Amino acid sequence: MADGSPENDRTASPPWAGGYEIVDLSVLVAEDLPCYWPTHQPYQAKVWNWYEDRQDVASAPLYSREGPYATRWLALDEHTGTHFDAPSHFIPHEDSGLPNAGEWGAVSADRVPLSRLNGPAAVVDVSALTGSAGEASVSPLVTVDHITAWEEAHGELAAGDVVLFRSGWDSRYRRGPAGRAYAHDVIVTRCGDAWPAPDVATIELLLDRGVRCAGIDAPSIAPVQGKLPVEVHVTGLGAGAVFVEGLAGLDALPPRGAWFCFLPVKLEGATGAPGRAVAWVPHAR
Repeated sequence: MADGSPENDRTASPPWAGGYEIVDLSVLVAEDLPCYWPTHQPYQAKVWNWYEDRQDVASAPLYSREGPYATRWLALDEHTGTHFDAPSHFIPHEDSGLPNAGEWGAVSADRVPLSRLNGPAAVVDVSALTGSAGEASVSPLVTVDHITAWEEAHGELAAGDVVLFRSGWDSRYRRGPAGRAYAHDVIVTRCGDAWPAPDVATIELLLDRGVRCAGIDAPSIAPVQGKLPVEVHVTGLGAGAVFVEGLAGLDALPPRGAWFCFLPVKLEGATGAPGRAVAWVPHAR
């Protein structure tokens, strides 16, 4: 009988994925990890039912309300952990009369086809930019030149490609106070450097290439400073693209050759949803 261990999960591949390894690209979600946007709803998990009543737990008693089994309830923002942004995250409904309104504002997370969240992975290494801004809470920008240089080496991007920006920022995803460098020090105290992220022109180039899904191993696809957080999201989501944020372990993927897949929780009307991101990576020959 399978023991459910991570080792078994990692090595078990479906028959159609022969010659490939399944790599988990998702962060772990826990209360002491920086899995939520620091100014939004924090993630919490609370025990609803335990196997038996326990009054000797220091923090809070446990109750067997419904029988000898365990279950918890969760409090979480739609954009918790590894998650994706649906168009409705920044695009209001076209009849709303609000700025940036458009037809894509009707597309919530549950209405995004899974085909939009799957495709050949094009991994763009921008880790050299990390820490290069020289100013707190300013993101080094991934520019058009970075994309064209990558294309010279690996071929032009095409419709259906999933562009993944590997910054190495996920190394800051740590438990406890050390995890503040991931997002809190960037957004709240504004005392830390910020993750690299594409500028508007770069998103426009991806759209011109037919790319409709992009991801990053940082809390957001957008730079931190000025109007760029809104402008980058509006540019991409307003054209029907989606963004997968909070990825991890992109260094396990080659620039070309892997297949990316993100499967979100199907939440009605959601502006985004957490889920599991994986890649099928071909074995070295």
